[in-house]
Amino acid sequence: MLRDRPFFAAAVAHFAVDALNSQRPLILAVLSVPLGLSNTAIGLVSTIYTFSGSLSQPIFGWLADRLGPRWVATLGVLWMAGAFGLAVNLPGYAPLILLVFASLGSGAFHPAGTMEATLRGRHHLAGRETTAASFFFFFGGIGYSSGPVIGGPILDRWGPPGLILLLLFVVPVGLNVSLRFAPPEKITKKRVEDSMPMKARGLEQLIPFILLTAFRSWTQAALVSFMPKYYNDLGYRPSFYGVIVAMFTAGVAVGGVTGGWLADRYGKRVVVLWTLFLAVIPLALFPFFSDTDWVYIILPIAGSLTGASHSIIVVLAQRMMPGKTGTASGLVLGFTFTSGALGTLLSGYQADFAGFNVMFLTLAGFTLLAALLAVRLPKE
Repeated sequence: MLRDRPFFAAAVAHFAVDALNSQRPLILAVLSVPLGLSNTAIGLVSTIYTFSGSLSQPIFGWLADRLGPRWVATLGVLWMAGAFGLAVNLPGYAPLILLVFASLGSGAFHPAGTMEATLRGRHHLAGRETTAASFFFFFGGIGYSSGPVIGGPILDRWGPPGLILLLLFVVPVGLNVSLRFAPPEKITKKRVEDSMPMKARGLEQLIPFILLTAFRSWTQAALVSFMPKYYNDLGYRPSFYGVIVAMFTAGVAVGGVTGGWLADRYGKRVVVLWTLFLAVIPLALFPFFSDTDWVYIILPIAGSLTGASHSIIVVLAQRMMPGKTGTASGLVLGFTFTSGALGTLLSGYQADFAGFNVMFLTLAGFTLLAALLAVRLPKE
């Protein structure tokens, strides 16, 4: 699969885009001192950044369907690189505005890149569309997790302007996308040849799919957001709960690849149903064993099982909208990120009111609901 040049170009570009995305919290932390940013202000900028990149994805997905993913993805990567380069070099509050503009580049790339990756899997890699999508998202996850490891030392040595070094990698990657992605006329032909639609039969299947996606995204986003605060309140040092979060996110990445492979072999609905159902067990056990060594087993398993369905959900959305792969990708990815952000906000209120243990158990309950909703997913 990685020998397929268009697919590999999409995967590496996903790594580059999410490596830049992961610099945002580091940049905001560094700028908070000279600009006097409060935690509320940092949270507001982060929320606007997330919403801007998420809500724009359906529009860029529609453009990818109309124009082909090549130029939408290319311009997305280069736009993000340009706005990011200005953001780390200009004084005052301009970097905050430019970071939000940079998120539009991410919003453009994600549906177009997802479209290219799944089409390559569907038409050129023996029909392994879900496996292809899972590898595509795996590269993005690696970029997001390794980005701070790369950016942190650069910030320590040269400050925000030093992050311009990252563009020495990102810009060539964006140009490579323009050379490797399929031209628009070939994409149009593939859309016509798409002979395996999986349309949802009315609201009785569409609504369960939407709720399943929301509950799953809510659970993952809230866990990643609040585990550091939870362990900090228990008296643990950042070096400890940084590893804890990394174990969960690594499980999500590995589970995504495994889930994609299983879905192509045994069916998408079956894999979504059983992985979410089994995920309830470690999620429900977590608050009772979080202060023991069992957490080193529970969290990677929870991450793998909740992450297994991500690429499957994206491909299901594409199948529900045959001939509109880019639009479907943009809609489902945008909705995933947005519902995760809003869910995290609600979980924060619950944690303040009822405590973290109740919040974690509620997330396990949401995962059970998602598993039950998977019964209503369309058959292949």
